[in-house]
Amino acid sequence: MLKNRVVVITGGAGLIGQEFVKAVVENDGIAIIADINTKIGKKVKKDLSQELNTDNIHFIKLDITSKKSLKKCIEKLDNKYGKIDAVVNNAYPRNKNYAKSFFDVEYDDFVENLGLNLGGYFITSQQFAKYFQKQGYGNIVNISSIYGVVAPKFEIYEGTQMTMPIEYAAIKSGLLHITKYMAKYFKGMNIKVNALSPGGIFDNQDSLFLSAYKQQCLTKGMLHKNDLAGTLIYLLSDMSQYVNGQNIIVDDGFCL
Repeated sequence: MLKNRVVVITGGAGLIGQEFVKAVVENDGIAIIADINTKIGKKVKKDLSQELNTDNIHFIKLDITSKKSLKKCIEKLDNKYGKIDAVVNNAYPRNKNYAKSFFDVEYDDFVENLGLNLGGYFITSQQFAKYFQKQGYGNIVNISSIYGVVAPKFEIYEGTQMTMPIEYAAIKSGLLHITKYMAKYFKGMNIKVNALSPGGIFDNQDSLFLSAYKQQCLTKGMLHKNDLAGTLIYLLSDMSQYVNGQNIIVDDGFCL
């Protein structure tokens, strides 16, 4: 479904990013791991290339908050492939004070984390969209969250050390409206912009939390990291040719 398409995945060395890389390659696409961590990024490239027996995974260092880094990334990819078909905004930069409880969040940290993440998604989309405009087509997929759609269900965190950060809610909800804004702004440019909002992804969380979370769902509860792959491929492929400015929720009914 993605034969020979060049797909850039920011944060491609992370938990979900690696699954996105696999999905692109398994659909005959060329996956670009765009990550700020060179050491981990190169290791993931090597490991996944061996696992999938493919030459279609490549690594490029990228800081999504730096226009210089973004321009350099785009230029390198254009020189290598002559095109870029899509970018998946999946990276999640944050500072060391991220995810404190509501009354402990400092203004400077709040602003910095929104700038790093939501600002990073904006500048990444802006720079790739400039390239897509010249190219004549392009596709942007923003990874949002269920907590960009609904208010937090704080009760599922009771009795655990976990919380749902206020920054996360602001970032992910803002990203959904930016998705609509860009889709409308790019009218006539043949640039698609959509969002994918996952439910919780299993990552060895507290068993009490996992049980409480599952009670909010319809079947499975926490998703496996590869449960988003099909939806991503749909958004990257011609099957979603006229799907634009939309948000697809994959959450086993958590938002209902």
